[in-house]
Amino acid sequence: MILPKVRDPRLVTIRRGGTLTDSDHQFLALWAASCAEHVLHLFESARPEDPRPRQAIEHARAWVGGEVKMTEARTAGGHAMGAARDLRGAARYAAYAAGQTAVVAHVAAHDLGAAAYAIKAARAAAQDGEAESAGQLECRWQRDQLPEAIRELVLDDQQLRNDICWSVFDC
Repeated sequence: MILPKVRDPRLVTIRRGGTLTDSDHQFLALWAASCAEHVLHLFESARPEDPRPRQAIEHARAWVGGEVKMTEARTAGGHAMGAARDLRGAARYAAYAAGQTAVVAHVAAHDLGAAAYAIKAARAAAQDGEAESAGQLECRWQRDQLPEAIRELVLDDQQLRNDICWSVFDC
């Protein structure tokens, strides 16, 4: 569970009654794509023949560029999450991160899903006893990638949703 029961209007687009601008929505999608791509190798090393998570990340970026519709990106996200179903550990979480990335086009608040799953992937890939530090390192890397336009929004949202995102944003 990564979405709150009550949606934050800052993560709902203006045309849907919230305050999120299209440009900030696009920044959220691009940031999520960076987070997911950073751990994608963990999936691809387990399933090099399965392109679905990479395609989901590409669809998120293509949505930002106006090259695909929201529904196409959302569908690609579902396929990426389908790639995770029979996996465990880092590969599974990396595929989920990619899937969450693509559905940011539909619901902006999935940006934290991409980030949280990427942190879970980094933790799962770590050597014994290093999971916590690997997760913190990944979290800090993600924060370094945040565009200034959305930095305050994401950091505040991480604090608000940390509990429902497995407390991965304690870094």
